[in-house]
Amino acid sequence: MAHLYLVEPTERLIPGGNVRLHGDEARHAAKAARLRPGEQVLLGDGQGIIARAEASRVDAEAVELVLLTVEHHDPPLPPLWLVQSLAKSGRDEHAIEQATEVGISRVIPLQSERSVVRWENDKAHKGQLRWQKIVTEASKQSLQPWVSEVAPLASLTDVLSLASEIQVIALDHRAEQTLLDVELRDPLGSTPIALMVGPEGGWSDREREVMADAGCVLARLGPGVLRASSAGPIAAALLHARLRHW
Repeated sequence: MAHLYLVEPTERLIPGGNVRLHGDEARHAAKAARLRPGEQVLLGDGQGIIARAEASRVDAEAVELVLLTVEHHDPPLPPLWLVQSLAKSGRDEHAIEQATEVGISRVIPLQSERSVVRWENDKAHKGQLRWQKIVTEASKQSLQPWVSEVAPLASLTDVLSLASEIQVIALDHRAEQTLLDVELRDPLGSTPIALMVGPEGGWSDREREVMADAGCVLARLGPGVLRASSAGPIAAALLHARLRHW
């Protein structure tokens, strides 16, 4: 039972009830996964509900299922966000995919000074949609009860303007303290922790100064320098363990 399918928002997940998969979800179940009547799968609404269901009718256009059990999952607190700088060679996409599997509540694409990749004009909207698809698929693959939202492209100023409402931690290999040494503002509450990852060339000196002036904490992960694709997922895993989410 390794497959998780997302239902339409209009579907109600109630034990004993009937639901239908449509569109891409139905086609994947019928053709790619070769689901058959009597087999069981997991269903989710992306908002904390995971249900176990048994297929009663399967075809390429619609899959009908009977709900067996329904579980409600609260989101882990505090929420972890990933602010990921655009990076070349798909490293930014790899980062958000892996971070989603680890468990991230929100993803914010960041246009930093040294980002080689630029989202300009209509590329910003297309990029956001592509990242949302990657995050959604990664959530399904890793059986996550919650599907993260991908925000519109942001600048460093945009992110730091939220510093009074969230705790922003910028990953920087030049920082004096490690991520495990950072004092968390609200470790038992609902104040989000945003992990901010720079591009391949790292943060510029000006960006580091702006971060410090805004009260953003700079932290390193270890003695080495990690790729833009791995820093975020590793940092998220460390914080999940530190916060006892795992």
